[in-house]
Amino acid sequence: MRHGAGRPAGRGRTRVQVNRQAHADAERRGPAVAEAVTDLVQRLRADRNNRALRLSFLREAGDNGDLHVARADSHCMVLLLSTDGGDEMRVLAVRDGARARDELARLTVEINPVSGGVEVVDQSEVSANVVALTERATPLFARYGHRTLVDLGVVPSLLSALDKVTTDEQLDELLTHNLPELTRDVLLALRDRMDPEDVRRHITDQWRADEEVNTDDWARAAKRAVSQAETDDDAVLDALGRSFDAWRLFLHPEQHRIASTNFKGSAKVTGGPGTGKTVVALHRVRHLVDRLPPGHTRPVLLTTYNTNLALDLKERLRQLGEDLLRRVDIKSVDALAREVVQESSLNVGLPLDDDAAMDLWHTVRTETDLLQYEADFLDAEFKHVILAHRCGSWDFYRRVTRAGRPRISTGQRHDVWQLVQAYRAQLDAERRTTYALIADQAAGLEQHRMARVEEQARYKDEHGGLDLVHREAGSGMWLKPRYQHIVVDEAQDLSASHWRMLRAMVRKGPNDIFLAGDAHQRIYGSRVVLSHHGIEIRGRASRRLTLNYRTTRQILGSANRLIEGESFDDLDTGSDTLDGYRSVLTGLAPQFWRAPDRRTEMRAVATLIRERHDTYGTLYSAMAVAVPDGASAQEFANVFVSEFRLPVVELGKDGVRSDIDAVRIGTMYRFKGLEFQRVFLTSVGEGQVPHQRIEQYKLANADRYRQEEQRARSLVFVAATRARDELIVTWSGKASRFLPPNADETAYRSTDLLRPDEPPSGSSGSTAA
Repeated sequence: MRHGAGRPAGRGRTRVQVNRQAHADAERRGPAVAEAVTDLVQRLRADRNNRALRLSFLREAGDNGDLHVARADSHCMVLLLSTDGGDEMRVLAVRDGARARDELARLTVEINPVSGGVEVVDQSEVSANVVALTERATPLFARYGHRTLVDLGVVPSLLSALDKVTTDEQLDELLTHNLPELTRDVLLALRDRMDPEDVRRHITDQWRADEEVNTDDWARAAKRAVSQAETDDDAVLDALGRSFDAWRLFLHPEQHRIASTNFKGSAKVTGGPGTGKTVVALHRVRHLVDRLPPGHTRPVLLTTYNTNLALDLKERLRQLGEDLLRRVDIKSVDALAREVVQESSLNVGLPLDDDAAMDLWHTVRTETDLLQYEADFLDAEFKHVILAHRCGSWDFYRRVTRAGRPRISTGQRHDVWQLVQAYRAQLDAERRTTYALIADQAAGLEQHRMARVEEQARYKDEHGGLDLVHREAGSGMWLKPRYQHIVVDEAQDLSASHWRMLRAMVRKGPNDIFLAGDAHQRIYGSRVVLSHHGIEIRGRASRRLTLNYRTTRQILGSANRLIEGESFDDLDTGSDTLDGYRSVLTGLAPQFWRAPDRRTEMRAVATLIRERHDTYGTLYSAMAVAVPDGASAQEFANVFVSEFRLPVVELGKDGVRSDIDAVRIGTMYRFKGLEFQRVFLTSVGEGQVPHQRIEQYKLANADRYRQEEQRARSLVFVAATRARDELIVTWSGKASRFLPPNADETAYRSTDLLRPDEPPSGSSGSTAA
């Protein structure tokens, strides 16, 4: 035994971190194991020589590390790497049961030569899931030599097992056994036929250590970010013990680089659902706060599209550290705009909600006898053209470019202008306003404020740094920009007015604006070219995430087919695709259920929900029912409660308390930014999804038809990708054209489910998608 090996020396508080794979081990074994591991980590930190820990030496790890095992409780043990004389410890793996110690002792622990991180492979699990090659079988990765695989980041100890993998099914089974993350990412990309050079550029280089890796230096390996969680804060550890929600704690190395890079100006991160854009945004906030000088102000703004999402961001940021909330303003972009206007003492009136604003458009259409222009078209034209381009006169509006909007003639533009003037006059008469108008006014106020800030800065420079605090009345408020840094989530849904306001709230400079978004999920706003508003995010300031950590491969494949062939922007002048977008998870195929009528569909969904609760133990709060409109939400809720006594709660703009164990029901719009274990995507029938009203545009206005169809596809795409483990799609009558062509023929029949002489459905189903 090397000198010093055995029980770690010393006494006092030890720095204890948790390996990414150990988190996954504990999560797989349930909340009781997670809590036991959390308690063990806290006790190790307090006193690693506490004999109650039953810490025992297992074997040496290179020249400067030792492996130990410790008992978390009577059923659970952990494998620990000890370095720096025991002052640094890492939990590497977790096992439970009578053979836990033997299983930990058999684990292969090595340093990845690419990432430099500590990785664990369970050779016994791997060997049990690969079989000897049949005479004519070709290994799945035969085209790549061992050298190539290792250079890309595959853990060397796995190579012999990979030589026996011949099918996608074998690989999927292998990937369920908690392989090192870099290995998993590389194998998934190669399986999806990504070119090795693209794998190297998009995956391997993101994991690559910043220095030459010494595979014998365990002390250095243990300190690398890829070997541990992003925090060792006790409050975060406590939250881990309750939920073990690793999704909120870990950053993939690619995400870590984006969150911690110092950009010369603005920057953006894009990616499909579940790729961790919001997680990157939250860690970006922490990175910015960590570099602030001491103080009591809130110089960092974290904003998003609506109140519901802002509340969720606040809670998630709290889990990264309570202290962050004291330095960060967290609010929806409309709440921010309203504060700006109220601060100015402008008397603008109370804003109408969305339904009331539409009602007013209907009134104006009727009074002007211009019923050929629909309310939703007029509302969008007002927000995304007239306000976006600050059209103050008919002549300006007549000449303005309407990129991305349906084509209309000059005469039709004149009609629209007249309708808008009537709409605004009616608002003034009622002393009311809209959120779009408030955002426009706030943008103008902030631009004026920033102009005064810059004027005073120039004056100060010209006059040798004279004190300007009392140069003007109220100048204390005007001497500096409102924020030093701004982070925006769900950026694709913000309007041009929102972006003008945000641009004017922070001075151009390093790390001024950081945004996360995905045009494939745009369901509220219209395309905005950010460079037109002074936000430059091209080139190296633009990053794209491609790994989905939330949704299974099977669900993601069905969801992606909804938007195949559609073109989407990159939040600026370019285009974006989901090329390379893939899931790291595998699971159940989506189920498809057809009903002859509406009531049968609702009763079938209620039956499936009850079954998953009673038979599979799924919490009601982990299940959600997405519908196309508010009336449908009320219909489903009434049937669930009156006939099945199911606990339900409707999703509103302010969300739902997480501790209420009830099925969530809401429109597909309300599911934005949320996640559920099981999602029931309902009413996906002909005439409902997309709504039959868009058919009127097919011949009369092809541009409008295309835009409405793309928005409808994005909406269903968003709702479908809220599902983590299971997606169930239902409809009555004929299936929507968004579903596979043979959906009506291959779907399960809801009438069979409701027959009293037949057992309920299990967790398997049609694989029509």
